[in-house]
Amino acid sequence: MRQRLPILITAALILLAATSCKKEVSTLSLLVWEGYADPIFIQDFESSHNCKISASYMGSSDELVAKLRGGSASNYDVISPSSDVATMITQANLAAPLDLTKIPSYQQTSGRLRNMPLVRNNDKVYGVPFTWGPNPLLYDTTIFSKAPESWAIFWDPKYKGKISVWDELSTLYMAAQILGYDKPDPSHLYNLTDEELENVKKKLLELKPNIRKFWSTGGELTSLFQNHEVVAAMGWPLMTNQLRAAKFPIGETIPKENTTGWIDHLMITAASEHKDLATDFLEYMIQAQTQKKVTDVTGYDPANASAAQYMTEDQKKSLHLDDVDNYMTRIYFWQQVPRRAKYTEIWNEVKAAQ
Repeated sequence: MRQRLPILITAALILLAATSCKKEVSTLSLLVWEGYADPIFIQDFESSHNCKISASYMGSSDELVAKLRGGSASNYDVISPSSDVATMITQANLAAPLDLTKIPSYQQTSGRLRNMPLVRNNDKVYGVPFTWGPNPLLYDTTIFSKAPESWAIFWDPKYKGKISVWDELSTLYMAAQILGYDKPDPSHLYNLTDEELENVKKKLLELKPNIRKFWSTGGELTSLFQNHEVVAAMGWPLMTNQLRAAKFPIGETIPKENTTGWIDHLMITAASEHKDLATDFLEYMIQAQTQKKVTDVTGYDPANASAAQYMTEDQKKSLHLDDVDNYMTRIYFWQQVPRRAKYTEIWNEVKAAQ
């Protein structure tokens, strides 16, 4: 018995050591745009960090802000706000300041994006640029033999019940462009007067007979095209990628009026209980190789231009990385809307009108 006791104690110690060395699997919760948590690039991070990624998707910037301010902030670790609400989230202390020494790939991201004041406050940085792109006009190439030249085709009576627009303030911006309110200063789209907003509402009410549906998720718009319910829409490059993968005859263009667009950042919520893991996740997501995989899934332009080294010449050209500065002049990047509540009121009136 005396001889067995040390053996039993030793076995117990070995078992205890093995148990204590086993890492607990943490869950990192995301609230992001569709396409930003695809297994193609998420699985490598899960494996290397022995964690699980749990993603929820948002349909609009307003939905993101409502959840963060409505007591749900602690449910999420990482968010992907666009440039229209990133500043609001930063100034409202809903995000945590970043330790950039732990995100070395940050310096590889576009200086033009990195140096914008969107996610800066009191000399601290609250987000890393992730992707950017336009809200283009998507069209069925079996209906349009060539790319539509103007957003005005949405109002053509021949497309009654065959148009879709995003259930988001971007649709107000598009109508404002048709009315010329982006001239001479595109940033005026985000500072429209009451009179201009009333004219925008009137213009969109004229469009309603042609609207099949206001889409709220990328998958919803993709289905509308595949089911031949719509022939043209305001969309995202993500839907273009999805429809091309499904062999649907989809075209994408930026009309002569140009279009609005977005810069998406990755931020860590102030309420996150996994800030170290979230910081590692941000670093991983802006690394060049990961950015290339994100682009493969979404069709969006990478914030880290070094991703181009892993792309074919055709892919670089399709993303306009061969002439990126000129391409950016066609996109009026979203800005904070000082009177966002008024814009939302107008948009809700448009949707509610019979």
